Amino acid sequence: MVHNIMIVGVGGQGSLLASKLLGHLLLQEGYDVKVSEVHGMSQRGGSVVTYVRFGDHVYSPVIDKGEADVIVSFETLEAARWIGYLKKDGKVIVSTQEIDPMPVITGAMSYPEHLVDKMRAAGVTVDAVDALTLAEKAGSAKAANLVLMGRLSRYSDFPESAWQEAIEACVPKKYLELNRVAFAEGRAEQ
Repeated sequence: MVHNIMIVGVGGQGSLLASKLLGHLLLQEGYDVKVSEVHGMSQRGGSVVTYVRFGDHVYSPVIDKGEADVIVSFETLEAARWIGYLKKDGKVIVSTQEIDPMPVITGAMSYPEHLVDKMRAAGVTVDAVDALTLAEKAGSAKAANLVLMGRLSRYSDFPESAWQEAIEACVPKKYLELNRVAFAEGRAEQ
């Protein structure tokens, strides 16, 4: 059986580190893992998506529509944009942060309202967390990616020690404690 996780967001939010950490964890746990390259405009501000697939045998890194077990979204509109990739019984873990895309910045459109409520009304299981505030509480807004990984860890069968080992392996030493705290914030937040 293959499990599929999508990490979506906006360039500059740390999705690359999140996918690297997740891939490391899954390899250490003995799975065959395929992590796609970041698709989209990875420079700051563009929409990005990374696919993480794991199981006994994984032959392709690509997740098709309706196949994602979990979508981890660093931004609310990005969660709504990729919702078609979620399985019927899948889960969305979403940061409540809203980053205006270019059409909103230029005034051509307005940011859609109540997206989390609309996803829930459509029958989607949504775990919305204020990752930005929790990251700032941990010491830096840039650690929102680890807040979301902490949140994801709540829904996994992997021991917290395995997550901690992956954090230590993937995060530069000078940012290690900050990222451990951010992970803990996301894992503990009710």
